Amino acid sequence: MFESFDFITIIFLVIAVVLFMRLRDVLGTRTGNEREPYDPYADPDKTEGNKAPTADDVGDNVISLPDRPVQQESEDEKAKRLEKIAPSGSSLNAALSQLMALDKNFDPEGFISGSRVAYEMIVTAFAQGDRKTLKKLLAADVFAGFSQALDEREAQNLRVEFTFIGINKSSIVEAEVEGKEAQITVRFVSAITSCTKDDVGHVIEGDPNAIDDVTDIWTFSRDMSSRNPNWKLVGTESAQ
Repeated sequence: MFESFDFITIIFLVIAVVLFMRLRDVLGTRTGNEREPYDPYADPDKTEGNKAPTADDVGDNVISLPDRPVQQESEDEKAKRLEKIAPSGSSLNAALSQLMALDKNFDPEGFISGSRVAYEMIVTAFAQGDRKTLKKLLAADVFAGFSQALDEREAQNLRVEFTFIGINKSSIVEAEVEGKEAQITVRFVSAITSCTKDDVGHVIEGDPNAIDDVTDIWTFSRDMSSRNPNWKLVGTESAQ
């Protein structure tokens, strides 16, 4: 009896080891070439392989601007961190403080990082005439304006050659809370190359070899009482 028991035990041990080895081969083996996970808080200009998400990563008509969880942070620490973005005593500081009180996970620095991702995706999609991506990232009325501009461009058989070089600076310039509805306005200063060509390839506007500095002011909105973390792009304007 005991000999039979030991023999069966050994068989099961062998099977368990074999299964473990196979699972390790499938799930646990690292080659050294794995892509690093996307970090929405890293500087995209300095972090190699830190690629922005594609349009398929976001929901319809909105883009999620990540909030950085605040772990056991004192009010004094919050105030000091906020002063890096908005001077103490300013209306911007007061509005952002109100946002942080409404949503404990809201972090202005994380918001700026997420807005940079949104900005690059949107300007690139517009240059490429990618309505599918734009529809996922824009509020309905903003998308309608972008789509109309694309219609006019396509009616004239024009195409844009565009390269997004990077964002030189981004900062929150205004914030407002009305009830539970919050709006944050971000100023982006970016570098691009862009030109418009006709149907035979002649440049009719811009210079494909010139790097242009572009300043845009965009406004995002969110219902702070909602569990949905997404912010809608509700307004855009260009600045000279």
